[in-house]
Amino acid sequence: MTQVIDLGEFGDGFRRDPHPVYARLRELGPVHRVRFPARDRHHESWLVVGYEEARAALADPRLVKDGRRVGTTFLDEELIGRHLLVVDPPQHTRLRGLVTRAFTARRVEELRPRIQEITDRLLDEMLPRGRADLVESLAYPLPITVICELLGVPELDRAEFRKLSTEVVAPTSSESEYDAFSRLAEYFTELIEDKRRAGPGGDLLGDLVRTTAEDGDRLSPQELRGMAFLLLIAGHETTVNLIGNGVLALLTHPDQLAALRGDMSLLGGAVEEMLRYEGPVENATFRFAAEPLEIGGTPIAAGEAVLVGLTAAGHDGARHPDPDRFDIRRDNRGHLAFGHGIHYCLGAPLARVEARTAIRSLLERAPGLALDGGPGDWLPGMLMRGVRTLPVRW
Repeated sequence: MTQVIDLGEFGDGFRRDPHPVYARLRELGPVHRVRFPARDRHHESWLVVGYEEARAALADPRLVKDGRRVGTTFLDEELIGRHLLVVDPPQHTRLRGLVTRAFTARRVEELRPRIQEITDRLLDEMLPRGRADLVESLAYPLPITVICELLGVPELDRAEFRKLSTEVVAPTSSESEYDAFSRLAEYFTELIEDKRRAGPGGDLLGDLVRTTAEDGDRLSPQELRGMAFLLLIAGHETTVNLIGNGVLALLTHPDQLAALRGDMSLLGGAVEEMLRYEGPVENATFRFAAEPLEIGGTPIAAGEAVLVGLTAAGHDGARHPDPDRFDIRRDNRGHLAFGHGIHYCLGAPLARVEARTAIRSLLERAPGLALDGGPGDWLPGMLMRGVRTLPVRW
């Protein structure tokens, strides 16, 4: 009989610092049957904690994202629409192809001056105060402003998004999660209809409404809603945590902070180390075994849920020597913070530009930057990895 490890037994310390728990699990093996510490629709799942096994699982076509194939659906697809994280080829290939036509590398590169402009404005507002919550003042407003402008989400609607989006990625209760999804579904329905009526406007969502493949294929209204949801939520929530976690890592490792201040050419590598050391996504969204298979020698039955540990993989010493050491000069090629395979994060280039811009500008303009007390609570659940607040002074 398979041993089930109850992650709830590790207490609140598991949420604050899951790395020692994942390290203990890795010592026992790369794959484990676990029970989650909080309410979850999948109360038990397989959890992959080894790097090589995680990388292989992320690219294994036998592990599918479409839960309907094993009798499971999620609130986002029920209430909003199907999107890239809940479909498999050929549907995934089709959807990704259509969105890639609008969300190009050139478009991201063209955003660079605007990202700098938004960062400068936020720092202009923040720095005269002498102290601030970095999440509230920079890590949150930068990516939400960028993605809203990119998608064409009106200015007046943005304040509500923080509450709703955080609730869907780190729910505090079943009721509030359902309410957040319902309200987002209603909002996106109205927004897409507005885009359709308005005609070409130069924003990404408007382009998606009108984009057509060579064979005449287009996104359906439900697919548009699902795509808008994914781009908006995934397009900012992860970057909020990347910036917050990254600055926290620097401020708690003064030698690395000094090294980066002394040589800003290290910034690109520093951001990659932030992604590996304390990435914004703790575990990839669920996959399901479409047929019996083995992961790391562990048999997985058809229909069973599998959670691939991105945080755990980033601290596997077999891939990343001395993994608990934060080292901005480390060679991090191949880290899994943005996933791997066909579901590799579409927004990774945008997240990197935003993080590099925010951190460079912050360090250059706040030479005395330091923690102003401890960070706030870590987000609940096992999807996102980030702090709600990060008090800093300078």
